[in-house]
Amino acid sequence: MQRVVHFELPANNPEQIKYFYQAVFGWKINKWDGVEDYWLITTGKDANPGINGGIMRRKAFGQSTMNTIDVACLDDAINKIKQAGGMVVVEPMVVPTVGYKAYCQDTEGNTFCVLQPDANATIS
Repeated sequence: MQRVVHFELPANNPEQIKYFYQAVFGWKINKWDGVEDYWLITTGKDANPGINGGIMRRKAFGQSTMNTIDVACLDDAINKIKQAGGMVVVEPMVVPTVGYKAYCQDTEGNTFCVLQPDANATIS
């Protein structure tokens, strides 16, 4: 069974929403050192139930919270998504030092991300 391992909150003003979640829930939020304009969210101790997430700049009107699902093989996951009636909405891409991801939609139009972790992932 594959699990949700990450969530993303879109924001027009990531710095403002960062302070909101820190004040309300006590989350730790730090700017990522990677190539994207992105903030990493730690929601609690790894030993406790739950997942961590991130804040990304909103890219489209109506963009909502997105879950990331961990997969062993991105190509296999994409094939299963298509066979089940879903679709790829953003083609596979590399996230350096994280892995390979693609954004997809289910049969109801809900967008989610599938991620094949690979700490050695690089842009070629």
